[in-house]
Amino acid sequence: MFHFLQPEWLWLLTLLPLVLLWRGRKGRVAAVQYSSVGLARAVARDAKGRVGRWVWLLPVLGAAFLIVGLARPQLAHGGTEVTANGIDIMLALDVSGSMQAMDFRINGERVNRIDVVKSVVSKFIDERPDDRIGVVAFAGAPYLVSPLTLDHDWLRQNLDRVSVGGVDDGTAIGSAIATSVNRLRDSHAKSKIVIVLTDGMNNSGRISPLAAAEAAKTLGVKVYTIGVGVRGEAPIPVRDNFGNTRLVMAKVDVDEKTLQSIASLTGGAFYRATDTDSLKEIYEQINRLEKSAQVAHRFERYEELYQWALFPALALLGLGFGLEHTRFRRLP
Repeated sequence: MFHFLQPEWLWLLTLLPLVLLWRGRKGRVAAVQYSSVGLARAVARDAKGRVGRWVWLLPVLGAAFLIVGLARPQLAHGGTEVTANGIDIMLALDVSGSMQAMDFRINGERVNRIDVVKSVVSKFIDERPDDRIGVVAFAGAPYLVSPLTLDHDWLRQNLDRVSVGGVDDGTAIGSAIATSVNRLRDSHAKSKIVIVLTDGMNNSGRISPLAAAEAAKTLGVKVYTIGVGVRGEAPIPVRDNFGNTRLVMAKVDVDEKTLQSIASLTGGAFYRATDTDSLKEIYEQINRLEKSAQVAHRFERYEELYQWALFPALALLGLGFGLEHTRFRRLP
């Protein structure tokens, strides 16, 4: 950015037009008195004489450059350096058979829970560019989809491959929390969180949800829990003996009490999502609650440009003085 350090000097430029006006009205002082100006007129037609008429402008231009130099023109080089202290986040996603339930909608069309969850989680990842994020999927047992990473493009590619039915069916909430917490054990981030999303009750795994929550609390890991799906019954696609897929209403239930206890014990929060919009809002709330700390450092370096005005000023003043006393010297 270009600016003047002492711009008040520029007011002197307004005096230069007055100097020109004063000299124009006064006219040039005659060097020699003639009874007839015919000879002087002939001399004035000479190229040298015509050039000489403008020599007096050189000091004026030199003064203009000198004033600009006194105003200290500078070119500022600078910017803002932002240091982001990201949060380490592990996302634990339920991929049990019940996540195929078609009780969510997108643009008015029925979609299963896992597709909606993957879409919402992908957007959540996009909004956390400074955070390391990892994903654990679980059904009857947990498995690692992605370790903690800042390569969110790679993370989303692995998330897209998550599907229902990849492992033994069941809902191992406690094991999923323990696996996620274990991935955060060696993290040096100031804030470490686990977001557990499930649509069922813990019925598998070797670790109880509350025992896993105690371990999370001990390691300073905050756990947010999300229960998804409608209450009561939900339409679930099943295949009949002829290979045809049809929807049947099946009883679904979420262990809200246990999920609330996990969140309360670790300093997190419990949410209930019964449709697409509420699930989006939940992840947006968590996004607002868990902000990455950013520290901005402003730095600037100034480059002095006065010499670009000072040197031409001295050159013009010197040239004007030299010409007036040599080649275009006036008779006394």
